[in-house]
Amino acid sequence: MSTFDYDLFVIGAGSGGVRAARISSQYGARVGIAEEYRYGGTCVIRGCVPKKLMVYASRFPHEFEVAKGYGWSVGETDFSWADFLARKDSEIARLEGIYKTNLQKAGVTIHDTRAEIAGPHRVWLVAEDREVTAERILIATGGTANVHDDLPGVEHAITSNEAFHLDGVPGSVVVAGGGYIAVEFASIFAGLGAKTTLVYRGEKILRGFDEDVRDLVTNQLAANGVEVITRTVFAGLEKHEAGIDVSLANGKTLTKDVVMFAIGRSPNSHGLGLENVGVQTKENGAIIVDGFSKTTADGIWAVGDVTDRINLTPVAIREGHAFADTEFGGKPTQADHMTVATAVFTTPEIGTVGLTEDEARAQCGEIDVYSTSFRAMKHAFADINERMLMKVIVDAATDRVVGVHLAGDAAGEMIQMVGIAVKMGATKADFDATVAVHPTAAEELVTLREPTQQFRKAAE
Repeated sequence: MSTFDYDLFVIGAGSGGVRAARISSQYGARVGIAEEYRYGGTCVIRGCVPKKLMVYASRFPHEFEVAKGYGWSVGETDFSWADFLARKDSEIARLEGIYKTNLQKAGVTIHDTRAEIAGPHRVWLVAEDREVTAERILIATGGTANVHDDLPGVEHAITSNEAFHLDGVPGSVVVAGGGYIAVEFASIFAGLGAKTTLVYRGEKILRGFDEDVRDLVTNQLAANGVEVITRTVFAGLEKHEAGIDVSLANGKTLTKDVVMFAIGRSPNSHGLGLENVGVQTKENGAIIVDGFSKTTADGIWAVGDVTDRINLTPVAIREGHAFADTEFGGKPTQADHMTVATAVFTTPEIGTVGLTEDEARAQCGEIDVYSTSFRAMKHAFADINERMLMKVIVDAATDRVVGVHLAGDAAGEMIQMVGIAVKMGATKADFDATVAVHPTAAEELVTLREPTQQFRKAAE
């Protein structure tokens, strides 16, 4: 008979923590979980789910323009932010209820409170003002939005957290950042009619993505009305009746209704009591774990964004499931972080899996690149010059497809399917042997016959 209150206690009820708790309980473990805010975590409550709903809302003006080309008479349109917000909040509440119900159905004991590690096998439940014990503790507290705390006037800025609860669509907005969150919200605000500026400290937005994708999306953002300013940062903010003056380090000043920080997220590990048990972290607060998500302290594991491995919800879910399989299912499992497909819901949308061209040249040495850019059939009758990009990168020595990069309508949906083939090690010959589905944009992926570029090692 165990002397602990729980076999497992999970701190944080986001996607990774909930999956670990449910599966562990289904294996027969006595599981408790604590959440201080809302069940579902960043993704469900204030991240990918509400953001995708905002993306849908922001794309309708574009669809109305396309419709005119197909003979539809589109009358006066009007967008009600209040109606959208109410429906969005209702949907998020529904999803949160599902998360909570599924935990209860699995037999997990729920604690609506902040939880902190008090010592080995000990967890302090703040709102309940008591301590519980657990043989294993799993930290799944996710990440938190970054801001420049020392920026003058920073109190006048918002993050993505507040963007989901604005009183209305701003007339103008400036977004700081160049990663996927920043470019997604720039696309959203512009689509909803806000005069939008994106400010990024680097030379080019979307660092880490394939160069051709970065270029196409940058050009399309500009075509969609987003002003992209690079190589500078915010120097200060000053609020007045007409809005917020944004001073940039390059000497330029912008006046906007809303100023938003989207400069990344940091692991949410502060104040958890990690020092009480010797859990080691990186400089940015990321909890250091091994391949099985075990920390440097006995009896403590961590999954999801708090470990800063691959900060994607499906990855956190895999890590949580692998932990449960290993610790309670008798099936030692490490989450696979290789060749993970992902999407960026900008307009145009991005889908990517595997190596970029630069990464492939560095790792493979000799590669063949197959790429095409074209106007989608959907826009044939519309006065819209939006381009799609499809790029397939092949290891010349093995013929294996090592990277696929898409930009355009439904890129996220396509990359999910393509990701299966790339993960399985499909070759370019396998792609070529696949009969095209016509007429679709995706057929381009299996009809690219001649490489557009070839890179070979110089003869010694």
